[in-house]
Amino acid sequence: MIHTYLGKTIRLEIKYKNRTSIGISIDGYGNVEVQAPKGTPNERVFQLLEEKWDVIQQKLQEMKDRMQGQQEKVYEHGEGFLYLGSTYPIKIFTDINITKDHVVFEGEKLHIYVKQLDDEKIKQALKRFYYQRCKALVEKSISSYQRNFKTKPRSVQISDSQTTWGTCNSKLQLTFNWRLAMAPQEVIDYVVVHEMCHMVHLNHDRSFWRLVGKIMPDYIEKENWLALSNWKMIV
Repeated sequence: MIHTYLGKTIRLEIKYKNRTSIGISIDGYGNVEVQAPKGTPNERVFQLLEEKWDVIQQKLQEMKDRMQGQQEKVYEHGEGFLYLGSTYPIKIFTDINITKDHVVFEGEKLHIYVKQLDDEKIKQALKRFYYQRCKALVEKSISSYQRNFKTKPRSVQISDSQTTWGTCNSKLQLTFNWRLAMAPQEVIDYVVVHEMCHMVHLNHDRSFWRLVGKIMPDYIEKENWLALSNWKMIV
């Protein structure tokens, strides 16, 4: 079935089930499925779709972008970069008198201050910004969740890992990926809780997952955000 609204057309499947409300879901391939109570008229389904049209279109675009894969960034005014789960445009300022290239989050933009317009220098300034913010955000989260643990991390480091979001070794040394600064705070919190739980259970056995679930019952939602969004967490 297809439905057109505001000049855009989506293809959807409606499933009628024993339920009391209408639910809309979009899978990883951009397929829209509506589950509705038996006897619900199509007009009611279409009305709900139109009420949520902007959100649906946003999700479909995200799916399309994800399937296309990572796109190379350009270091020009207006290019968007993720920070705490939202995308913000960059604005570049050049000043040969500054002591060090750096980035400041101001309002709804990432202001980049560099001595000269150079893609690599802009990129490195952004990476330093994410490193610094990740360290601060992670340490704040650790302090918040420490009450759930008898032991404390012996050290906290930020890394450039290409394979993990975080690690915990037998010496209780925690390491986190700087790209986490691009994720929403609640997702950062999940990775922190995950690694802190490894201070108690070093492997991923049932006891480990029970502890994670006890502290953060909706942790699967956070895992899903990382799984669906990691492709765009780039500089």
